Parts: sequence; C-alpha cells; structure tokens
Amino acid sequence: MHAALRLTRRSLATAVHPVASTSSAQATAIPLSNVEAQWERLGAEEQLAVHQQLEALQKKDWKELSLAEKKAAYYVAFGPHGPRAPINPPGTTTKVVLGVAGLIGSAGLLYATARGLAPPPPHTITKEWEEAANERAKEMKINPISGISSEGYTGKGFVTHK
Repeated sequence: MHAALRLTRRSLATAVHPVASTSSAQATAIPLSNVEAQWERLGAEEQLAVHQQLEALQKKDWKELSLAEKKAAYYVAFGPHGPRAPINPPGTTTKVVLGVAGLIGSAGLLYATARGLAPPPPHTITKEWEEAANERAKEMKINPISGISSEGYTGKGFVTHK
C-alpha cells in the first residue's frame, strides 16, 4: 500500500507532504467544482485526497470527464501553487518603480542643492584664459617637436571651450 502511495505521489505534478494513513483521506470526497478557490485552504490530507480523486477520474476516458473535473486536474497539476507559486506578490512592480523614481528624484534634488551651494567656477576655466595659456606656451616653446610650439601645429592647444 505504501509503495503504491509513493508511486502515486511521484507521478503527480505537485508533491504533498507524506500522510501516514490514507483511509480517512479516501473516505471524504472533496467537490472538484471550484478547486482553484479552495486549494490554499485545504490541508495536506485533503490535497492528497483531491490528487487521488483526480487520478482515479483521469483513468477514465478524457471525453467522459466534465469541464469542472478537467479544470481541477489542470489546476492541481499546473496551477500557481507549490513550486510554481509567484515569487513576487502583486503590486511589487509598482513599489519598485516608485522606489527607483523616488531615489532618482532625491539624487537630482541633492545634485541641484550641491550645485547651488557650490562656489563659482575658477577664473582659469574661461576661453580667454585658455587662449592666453596657448600664447604663453608658444612664447616658452613648450613641446617643440609635436606640440603647440611645433611647425604646422593645427590643434586647439589648451582651449577646451567653444
């Protein structure tokens, strides 16, 4: 009897906890009309009883089964319970999106505050200063082989502004 019970449990798509006695589980027939709604509230013995009841029904011709029995068999085998239960509950995506948007917004606010409180940029970053640095580099003949003081130099030198 236990070997047959183990074999039955292995052939099912979802496993249930082992039950010592199955005579009480076989005695109570659970209605299969709305297994989807009842499944989470059923105990391990009742779930095993439903499994066994569905296995007995599926041994008959598939065309003889009612629509409710077919739905119950499909739900028990492939429903979102056990290992197929959703990892994230509903609403998780919304929480993640709102959390990321909040973090990006607070980072932007922190950036704007830091820029507002920062001192002005140094006077050496102006275009005029950079052009003057180019003239001074030519006067001092800095890098005469391939740099700003070389013959035919066409680069910008120290100028980074447009």
